[in-house]
Amino acid sequence: MDALSNLGLGFDVAFSWANLAYCLVGVVLGTLVGVLPGLGTVTAISMLLPFTYGLDPVGALIMLSGIFYGGLYGGSTASILLNLPGTPAAAVATLDGYPLAQQGRAGVPLFMSAISSFVGGCVGLALVMVAAPAIVSIALEFGPAEYFSMMLLGLLAAAMAASSSLLRSIGMALVGLLLGLVGMDVVSGMMRFTFGIPIMAEGISFIIAAMALFGLAEVMTNLEPHIKRGTPRRIAGWRAMMPTRDEARRSIGAILRGTGLGAFLGALPGAGPTVSSFIAYTVETRVSREPERFGKGAIEGVVAPEAANNAAAQTGYIPTLTLGIPGDAVGALILGTLIMHGIAPGPRVISSHPDLFWGLLVSMWIGNFLLLWVNIPFIGVWVKILSIPYRILYPAIMIFLCIGVYSVANSAFQLILLAGFGAAGYLLTKLDCPASPLLLGLILGPMIEENLRRALLLGRGDPMVLLESPISAGILFVCAALLLWTAASSFRRKRDGAVGRTESGQEQSWNA
Repeated sequence: MDALSNLGLGFDVAFSWANLAYCLVGVVLGTLVGVLPGLGTVTAISMLLPFTYGLDPVGALIMLSGIFYGGLYGGSTASILLNLPGTPAAAVATLDGYPLAQQGRAGVPLFMSAISSFVGGCVGLALVMVAAPAIVSIALEFGPAEYFSMMLLGLLAAAMAASSSLLRSIGMALVGLLLGLVGMDVVSGMMRFTFGIPIMAEGISFIIAAMALFGLAEVMTNLEPHIKRGTPRRIAGWRAMMPTRDEARRSIGAILRGTGLGAFLGALPGAGPTVSSFIAYTVETRVSREPERFGKGAIEGVVAPEAANNAAAQTGYIPTLTLGIPGDAVGALILGTLIMHGIAPGPRVISSHPDLFWGLLVSMWIGNFLLLWVNIPFIGVWVKILSIPYRILYPAIMIFLCIGVYSVANSAFQLILLAGFGAAGYLLTKLDCPASPLLLGLILGPMIEENLRRALLLGRGDPMVLLESPISAGILFVCAALLLWTAASSFRRKRDGAVGRTESGQEQSWNA
């Protein structure tokens, strides 16, 4: 009965005219951003965050979530038509979607990617509704020590998933934690690292950091002269979008496998849609009786990753909302939005704010239905949008970024921070240093510090208080095991690579 009453509450919230409008705006903007290569959902959400200040928390989350999964829907369009992924998770769609487009059948992968995204998203939402309350029933026992350990685990998991280099990722997370110390100490009232600038007493806004690291840095990267853009072909009518019987039969199993895999991986902190889509494609190549078809236009190579990344996007809200652990950069931004609106993320979100949680889930169901109507009939429109010259597109983005940053505190100093963080983000991109651990460290840093100090106060300064709770001790053990396993794997890869190079050098010398 509780489930029915919760769903009833969610329908009441989601079907209000204002929230329906926010949902529609979010999915349309998300699809548009996903279609345009080089932008991405993180950029769009970070750009629009300042404009959600005047909205209620439910409306803000509904719109930002719509942008997220709308971007995943639209991300495959540029991948299929231009071989340019609109989002990182859509990169796999280029492998088989673009060859189909080169064969004059671009409508088929575009249509099937929309269908598979819809199925993956709906199944993922059903799992969130079932699994989230069960997780909360356990997590309500959490105290300061458990929260500290869980946030530390989320930070480590995100850092390990963000880059192939463990040291780079952990280094960026530490930089984010240090930036989170800027401002007034909530316990002592002392100013830290403000350099005498009064506006820095409030700390560095994660909105400015997100807009600079993901928005401005992306603009600078995409303006490099060596990046070339193609021109999409026109899609001819509905009939050209229909798959053959054989393709439809092959797609059913691939969609189901991709949905199950993505739903499982999305619930794990640090996995996310991108990892899920790549793994789903690998699974399809392994289970196929004709693996040689992949890379040449196999429809399974399009639908399985698309179903996986959308299922992962929905189940990714399980750790974000119920445990306060974002699975990726978008989850970090959603987490920051909760904090910005005065809602403490964690297991009490469902019990303290049931209208927010269940209203958001029901709005995602609505958004998935809206996306079918936005994507399939308007494929021709998205094709035309892809032909907009970037010399027109990027100045508009820059103006939008500056307006959004200035609106944070109505201070020109925030524009200076935007420029500084943007230059740093561009440099980090060139150095192959991931920005998402830095942003997550900036968001979680104050919360990690606060819960650590609370736990130490309860333990009278004894750090062993973190190991007295079985839950906290278990989570810290998992953190240590993750670090050791990742370090050992990295060392093994380097050793095998060195051995391989030595053997190839010896072989070449013998041949000489």
